[in-house]
Amino acid sequence: MGPVKLAPSILSADFARLGEAARAVERAGADWLHVDVMDGHFVPNLTFGPKMVADLRRATALPLDVHLMIERPEEWVDRYAAAGADWLVVHVESTRDPAATLRAIRQRGPRPGITLRPGTPLEAIDPYLELCDIVLVMSVEPGFGGQPFIDGSERRVAEVAKALRTRRHPAEVEVDGGVKPELCGALVRAGATVLVAGSGVFLDPGGVDAANYRAAVATAKA
Repeated sequence: MGPVKLAPSILSADFARLGEAARAVERAGADWLHVDVMDGHFVPNLTFGPKMVADLRRATALPLDVHLMIERPEEWVDRYAAAGADWLVVHVESTRDPAATLRAIRQRGPRPGITLRPGTPLEAIDPYLELCDIVLVMSVEPGFGGQPFIDGSERRVAEVAKALRTRRHPAEVEVDGGVKPELCGALVRAGATVLVAGSGVFLDPGGVDAANYRAAVATAKA
């Protein structure tokens, strides 16, 4: 699968300067850009819509890793695909037919992925693993940035990675939530191939051109 990839979460950036932030982390060596879409219903917060994804698509060449924390994501696949999402990840809890939704995502162009809340048993996503190009393990409750990492989440990462190896299915294993530099090594050893980092990268209120972006990216990928 190659070196671990870092996907800074734009949710933690200055919303008034998102395009600048995206370009800054691209220059700093980030691999993807993680975009959390929340509808205020599936999770108790409201963030980006398709227009914001389209605007980010124009701002950066980084692959856009779009995580749909929304009800009925199957109704929004076309719009997020048209907006320029490269990866489109849906929750097993929020879609009426996960298999059909994942197939629709692939048909529309983005690479499909599935995720689940930390309290949902991994068995819930087991039937859909081979339909995915990425499996996202949430290490916080979805809905807000800046939460602490849930202890034991690395075991869920290891279980997902093992299930994929058993199937000989080369999907990415992504981890999102409270991922700090001191946790990265254990997560990669457990099988993570993509790490989402928010406040661990977007940590300087002084501006998006600060030199610590490159240092933060390098530390997370070390």
